[in-house]
Amino acid sequence: MDNGTVRIPKPSNMDATIVTLDTSTMATPEMSSAGPTIPASEHVHHMTVSDISVLVLYFIFVLLVGLWSMWRTKRDTVEGYFLAGKDMVWWPVGASLFASNVGSGHFMGLAGSGAASGIAVGAYELNGMFIVLLLAWVFLPIYIASRVTTMPEYLHARFGGCRLRLYIATMYLFIYIFTKISVDMYAGAVFIQQALRWSLYPSVCVLLAVTVVYTVGGGLAAVIYTDALQTVIMFCGALVLMTISFVEVGGYKGLLEKYPNSTPTIRDTNTSCGLPRSDAFHIFRDARTADFPWPGVLIGMTIPSVWYWCSDQVIVQRSLSARNLLHAKGGSLFASVMKVLPLFMMVMTGMISRVLYPDEVACADSAECERICGNPVGCTDIAYPKLVMELLPSGLRGLMLAVMLAALMSSLTSVFNSASTLFTMDMWSAWRPHATQWELMIVGRTFVIFLVAVSVLWMPIVQEAQGGQLFVYIQAVSSYLQPPIASVFILACFWSRTNESGAFWGLMVGLVAGVARMIIDLVFPEPNCGMPDFAPPGLRLHYLYFSIVAGMLAAVTTILVSLATTSPSKEELGGLLWSTRYKPLTRKLNHHDQPPDGLGDVDNKNGVKMLELTVDDNSHTSGHVECRACSAGS
Repeated sequence: MDNGTVRIPKPSNMDATIVTLDTSTMATPEMSSAGPTIPASEHVHHMTVSDISVLVLYFIFVLLVGLWSMWRTKRDTVEGYFLAGKDMVWWPVGASLFASNVGSGHFMGLAGSGAASGIAVGAYELNGMFIVLLLAWVFLPIYIASRVTTMPEYLHARFGGCRLRLYIATMYLFIYIFTKISVDMYAGAVFIQQALRWSLYPSVCVLLAVTVVYTVGGGLAAVIYTDALQTVIMFCGALVLMTISFVEVGGYKGLLEKYPNSTPTIRDTNTSCGLPRSDAFHIFRDARTADFPWPGVLIGMTIPSVWYWCSDQVIVQRSLSARNLLHAKGGSLFASVMKVLPLFMMVMTGMISRVLYPDEVACADSAECERICGNPVGCTDIAYPKLVMELLPSGLRGLMLAVMLAALMSSLTSVFNSASTLFTMDMWSAWRPHATQWELMIVGRTFVIFLVAVSVLWMPIVQEAQGGQLFVYIQAVSSYLQPPIASVFILACFWSRTNESGAFWGLMVGLVAGVARMIIDLVFPEPNCGMPDFAPPGLRLHYLYFSIVAGMLAAVTTILVSLATTSPSKEELGGLLWSTRYKPLTRKLNHHDQPPDGLGDVDNKNGVKMLELTVDDNSHTSGHVECRACSAGS
């Protein structure tokens, strides 16, 4: 120790008590700032002219691809703008599914969690590679047969009324604005600050500006084509960094040998804080004491995963844009194969970062972590940018920054477009059921601008958030709020007895339980390592176990209320269930729809022909359902 700093083989003349870093006198190249509240520190490796050139070329290329997609696609109809004209082939659909899922929060969060606890967090990715196949083979045929544009619209078509549709639309928008957008912008801002030393707001505003240009102008087609481009960039850049990282650590064998010894210099020897987990290379861990208990991984993780991959508007909208069911299945297969990569490209790469830079990435002393990255909880979230700035040569650093920007922009464009679709088709149309196509197009574009404004206003909250806990917090919130929605969608698609009352009260009971658990977490937050836990016994139920409880509670409530109330008539369920997906639709279409040409002439047993005809039929424009009860004020 010298003046309270870590003894590492690099000179340092900065006292540990200094809060505002003086970069003019600091000579510690390893000390970097990941937190938005601390100025970025000096690095040995600076962004060079070649790095900046790669970034500029990236922005130009993305804009050109967006403009090209705007030119070649039909964007003057609701279907053309929100569903890309239903003309997408399998590979851009699959690339967009992957890019929409893997945002900058994945790069930062998965690498950080890998550095902190090992490979178990990769179970989220392995789980998703199977659940995404359920979308194309099980759920999507039902959505296609029901001829809907949004998931709230499906619930309205299935149950009638308006409260379910408006509740789901509002809940989805809330989740998008305050979790997905904020997390990705925070992670992207941390990376940009590490690399370019920009302040928070200019960097975020530039990214949002470029993102909005082709999202507003091009609709879903522009989003999908740019997602495909950015998937290629993400894959190439992450592959390069992964290869260099494994070479640096001595391969997988070297990681196995060195990770258990990646302990920071400064730590309390009386606690386990800062020590690598003994089960770091196990995905299935102890059911009672582990951070990822194996029953929770198998069941609790699957329930919100079903919501995300099979009923989240961002994901389903990409599959609905496919040319036909065959291309939608191909897209899901492509995305499923790609989901294997994050375990190696992000999780294990984060573990390597801890091995190479344990004093910074794995810091265990609050004061030391505050000095290194501005976050007293820990600095594991700097694992990925630390590798980028230290290992990559000039030019490749610019490529990896482009990779992070690609991940950030892919996620943001996906959320912006899908949230715009939800607001336009489920909320605005409920208020103005006879709105013209032109009005819906203007409203959809304007709402994207509104989302940008709300996102920027939300940035102070993100700026003050504890980055080390952000990724785990988002997973916990998902386990609190998403399982009831997943349960209702499963019952709606596969049990004909489910009715509107059962679905509504199932969602309400699940919401109350989830919000109550969130309040408990706020009142009794998870203590830092080495600190006492003041939560009453029994309240610290793991969030993956709570996911099981919330999903079952909503399902049981839905079933009991449905059995106690009026059963839907079979005549109302044509094309809305798995068992009735080949039957003609019986719900009333409004003036935006036209009857499905030839649908009634197809043999109901010929499922493939029926589904392909439904997807390829461009005579209708939206599958939008008029919500007369809402427009009447009820």
